[in-house]
Amino acid sequence: MGFSQIIGHQKQIEALRLALATERLHHAYLFVGAEGVGKKTIAFGLAKAIHCSVAVGDFCGECADCARIRDGNHPDVRIIEVLAGKKEISIQQIRELEKELNFRSFSGKKKIVILDPATLMNLSAQNALLKTLEEPPKNSLLFLIAPNIGALLPTLRSRCFQVSFGCLPRDLVANFLVTRRGLKTEEAEFVAAITLGSLGAATKIDKTNFLEKRQRWLALLTSLNKANYRGAIDAAEELASNKDALLEFLEWATCWQRDRLVYAATQGSREIVNLDLITEIQQQTALGDLESILSLFSQTTGAVESIQRNLNRRMVLENVLLNIVGER
Repeated sequence: MGFSQIIGHQKQIEALRLALATERLHHAYLFVGAEGVGKKTIAFGLAKAIHCSVAVGDFCGECADCARIRDGNHPDVRIIEVLAGKKEISIQQIRELEKELNFRSFSGKKKIVILDPATLMNLSAQNALLKTLEEPPKNSLLFLIAPNIGALLPTLRSRCFQVSFGCLPRDLVANFLVTRRGLKTEEAEFVAAITLGSLGAATKIDKTNFLEKRQRWLALLTSLNKANYRGAIDAAEELASNKDALLEFLEWATCWQRDRLVYAATQGSREIVNLDLITEIQQQTALGDLESILSLFSQTTGAVESIQRNLNRRMVLENVLLNIVGER
């Protein structure tokens, strides 16, 4: 066990381990990167390293403290997430957290909070957290986990030390799937590609289900012919009814526009994600120029952030789909 078992992000890990060894950890970190690339794993790893009763500057993963953190019942390590039946992290949760952080730790070591995803704090909760970030209780350490920073207040971001986590290289994800999950090489490479270097997504994806949904999504995008504004409006209304399904669609649509952008810029397929759809990518890329494709890529990326900030889902998606119609 220990940091050596974490896949990728070695520079970030080494920087955090150095800060731990020299007692120069910041009081609050903002870990930013795509879902499933390892942000939360590293936050938990650092929490274990701080509390581990066996290893020094690392964690064994087996001692009582490591086990309690793994199981979510360590008295000095708190996880803040959306409560069952709720859609966001509330101000009440943050106020309770503030009270707890002002109590002395049980272990005599740091009291640690992992807030995931930080982007689901409502504005009142974010403003409440600012007080803790401005005057951090002694021996406290906060980790804010976020897929992006768009939904977070600038004042909140400015009081955290931001660490960015890129997507993992495809070969690392594919190798993990082959050596630890027993996938065949061809399937592992395909899964690593379509999950965009997200180890978490690669280990959870239902390939058959994903391919079926991708076919429906592709049919939708290709059906948006010139002047098909009614079709775009109807599709937006249908997709917007389910936030999670909509985010899943938009994340793939962003990937699709990225593939079009890559092909338009290079006329090659080496970095394309949906490689098995290269014919469709070529056809769709021919419908617009590089500038229009770049604009659609930016719009779909922005749409994900807007929906995570709880803006009107139908209006956000309608804007994206109408712009696709306008390209043709």
